[in-house]
Amino acid sequence: LERLVINDGAIIDPATGRSVTYWDLFGDRSFGVPISGRARPKHHEAYTIVGQPQERLDVIAKVTGTAQFVHDLDLPKMAYGRVLRPPCYGARLTEVDSRAVQRMPGILQVVRDGSFLGVIAEREEQAEQAVVALRAAAIWEPGPKLPTDDEALFDHLLSQPDRAFQIVDGAPVDRPVPPLAPPAKAHRTLNATYFRPYQMHASLGPSAAVARWDDEGLTVWTHSQGVYPLRGELAEVLDIPAERIRAIHMPGPGCYGHNGADDAALDAVLLARALPGRPVSLRWAREDEHRWEPYGAATAIQMQASLSADGEVIDWNHDVWGYAHSARSSGAPGSSSLLAAWHLKESSSPPELRPIMAPEVGIHRNATPLYTFPRKRIVKHFLGDSPLRVSALRGLGYYANVFAIESFVDELAHAAGVDAVTFRLRYLTDERARAVIEAAVERAGTPPVPGSDDPAVRGRGIAFAQYKNRQSYVAMVVDLSVKPSEGNIHLIRAVIAADVGQIVNPDGLSNQLEGGFTQAASWTLKEQVTFDHGGVTSVDWESYPILRLPEAPRIETVLLNRPGRPYLGVGEGTHGPVPAAIANAVFDAIGVRLRRIPFTPQRILAWVELGDGCAGVTRA
Repeated sequence: LERLVINDGAIIDPATGRSVTYWDLFGDRSFGVPISGRARPKHHEAYTIVGQPQERLDVIAKVTGTAQFVHDLDLPKMAYGRVLRPPCYGARLTEVDSRAVQRMPGILQVVRDGSFLGVIAEREEQAEQAVVALRAAAIWEPGPKLPTDDEALFDHLLSQPDRAFQIVDGAPVDRPVPPLAPPAKAHRTLNATYFRPYQMHASLGPSAAVARWDDEGLTVWTHSQGVYPLRGELAEVLDIPAERIRAIHMPGPGCYGHNGADDAALDAVLLARALPGRPVSLRWAREDEHRWEPYGAATAIQMQASLSADGEVIDWNHDVWGYAHSARSSGAPGSSSLLAAWHLKESSSPPELRPIMAPEVGIHRNATPLYTFPRKRIVKHFLGDSPLRVSALRGLGYYANVFAIESFVDELAHAAGVDAVTFRLRYLTDERARAVIEAAVERAGTPPVPGSDDPAVRGRGIAFAQYKNRQSYVAMVVDLSVKPSEGNIHLIRAVIAADVGQIVNPDGLSNQLEGGFTQAASWTLKEQVTFDHGGVTSVDWESYPILRLPEAPRIETVLLNRPGRPYLGVGEGTHGPVPAAIANAVFDAIGVRLRRIPFTPQRILAWVELGDGCAGVTRA
C-alpha cells in the first residue's frame, strides 16, 4: 500500500505497472468502510493541476455566440410575455381598457391581477408593441412621493433615526456606544465624511425567465443565484406546495448579489399561469432593470482621528450610516422579496429590513481597519427605511468602508508628514498584509514623468485591505492623470498585488482581480442612481453611464502564492481599495480630496474652484 500512487482516478503500483480505477473498484457497490478522515492529503509539491493556469471551458461558446442563455431558450409552442411596471414606487393601477390591445395581431392574453399587468403574444415583437399600447391605456394612482432626491440624499440619510451598534471584533454588539471625543493628548484631530450613493448591478443583459404550467406542476428556467430559495418564495406567493415547482438554473446576466433574476421568474410564472400548457418567455426592458432592480445601499461614513505631537495615531473613530445590504425573503407570513408579489390583488409586503449582527456582513463589513491603532471606536448606524429598493450588491459594505479608511489613512499620513506607504507599514503587524503592499509598490516602480506638452497632471495613489479581514489580502497602486480645466480623470495603470493563500488557478485569480478593479473603477468614476421626489430617473445607459473599454487602464497583477497555506478566496478583494487608490492619486495630482462618489468631472471642477484641498479638517 505504501508504494501505490493515484493519478487521474487510477490507483497504480509503480513497481509492477498494475493499475485499477476507482470506477472499476466501485462499480455499483458500496465499500462499506467508515471514513476515518486520517488519510494523508497529497503534499502541495506533488500537485499537477492546482497552481497551474486552466482555460475555462465555456469561453469559446460565449465569444462565438453559441452559448445558450435563458433568453435564448426555445421550447415547443413558446409564447412571449412582457410586464408593464407601475410608473413609480407605490403606484396603484386603477383602470385599464385592454380591449384594443386584445385585438392586436398575435395577442394571446392580457393578464391583470391587482396592479400586476402583463401581456402574452405569439411573437416577441408583438408583446413589445402590446405593452406600449397598454402603457397608453393604463391609469395609475400615484404612490407617495420619495422623502428626498439624490442631491439631498446624504443630508437626509444622516438626519434619520438610527439604531447604533458598536463593532467589536468585526461584529455588532448591543451595548451603549462610547462617546466620540478626542483624547486629551491629541495634538491634531482630523475629520472627514465620505459618501457612496445608491448604485446598480447594471447587468449588461436584462433579467429574464421562462415558465410553464402543466398537469405536472410548474417549471421555471431562471438565472437566479439560488434555485431552492426561489422555489420556496414562488410556493409562498402562489400558495402551492414547493414539491410542485421545479426551478432549473440557466446562464443569464450575472450580478454577484441580488438583481432582478428572481423577480423576472415570478413575472414569467404569473403570465404562464394564464396560459397553461405553453411555455412563456419573459424579458425585462432596460428601463425595468434600471428602475426596479434592488440597488446597492447608499452609505455615509464619518471619520475622526487624532495625532500626537510626534505624528502617531492615538485615536481612531469610524461611524458608518447605511441601509440594509440584504432584502431576501425573511420567511415571515405575508411578506416576499419578489417584486410582482407587491403588486398583486392579494399582495405581499416587502420583507422588514433588520440589522445584521453577524461578523463582517452588511453595513459593517471591513469597518474595522487591520491597522494596529491604539484606540479604535467603530460604530454602525442602521437605517431601516430606505427611500429606494435595496439589497445585496457585490462586496456589501466593503467598498464604502475601505474607501473611507484608506482615504483617511492617506489624509493622516499627509498631516503627519509621512510617506503614505511608510505610514501604512508603521501600523501593520500582519506580515502578509505588509508583503502585498511592498509587492505592489515594487512592481509599480517609479512614477512616469509626463511630457512637457501634456496638459494633464499625473498622480499616484495606494490602497490596501484584507477582504472581510479574513480572506484575500489586496494592495494596489494606481497611476492616473487629471485635467484640472476639464475635471476628467484618466486611469493610466493599475498594479494589483494579492495573497489568497494557495493559488488554484492563477489565470482565474488574475481575471477576478482585474474584473473587480474594472467594476469598482466604474462605480467610482461613473455610477450613481439618480432620482427625484417622483421616482428613479436613471432609466438607461445615458442616465446611468458605466466605464467604457477605452477608459479602462492597463492592469498588472502580482500573485503571492502560499503553497500549503489555506485557500482564502479572492472574493471582492479589489473592490474596496479601488476608490481610495483613485482618490489618493487625484490628491497627489491636484491636491483635492475626493470624498463623494462618483468622481465626476462636474464635482472635480467644483472642488477645484473651492480651492480647499483639506475641507473637513479641524485641529484640536
